[in-house]
Amino acid sequence: MPGRRFRTYSQEFKLAAVRRVLAGEKTRAVARELGLGNLLYTWLDHYEQGGQEALIPRGRPRKAVSWARRRALVQPPSRQARRYGVGSSEPVRDSRLIELERKVGQQAVELDFVKEALRHVKAPPPPSGGASSRSSTR
Repeated sequence: MPGRRFRTYSQEFKLAAVRRVLAGEKTRAVARELGLGNLLYTWLDHYEQGGQEALIPRGRPRKAVSWARRRALVQPPSRQARRYGVGSSEPVRDSRLIELERKVGQQAVELDFVKEALRHVKAPPPPSGGASSRSSTR
């Protein structure tokens, strides 16, 4: 459908709708009243998976915010993060710790790449095609 525009809902609106359902109202009744259709079920799933931070508004967020939110939704907290109580009721500390863990992982990958490249540089060159080498054709 050309020219069709989607409605954009704020995070506060989504959170208010989800809280109404969690307070005991029927999901279908709230969705009908707000004109959401099946969208409320999606919001409930996102809320159950990632809490309030998962109800991000539509649109293109900044790259750092987008990556941090995506990692927080996909990646469970590490053993060390759980030891410090992250993943419970501290969303700011949780997202910060996850962002730092992502950075450490990225640096580990870069180090592995540099080590492998250095190994290739220090390795002796392969033998050249001299008189003793066999050619690929007869």
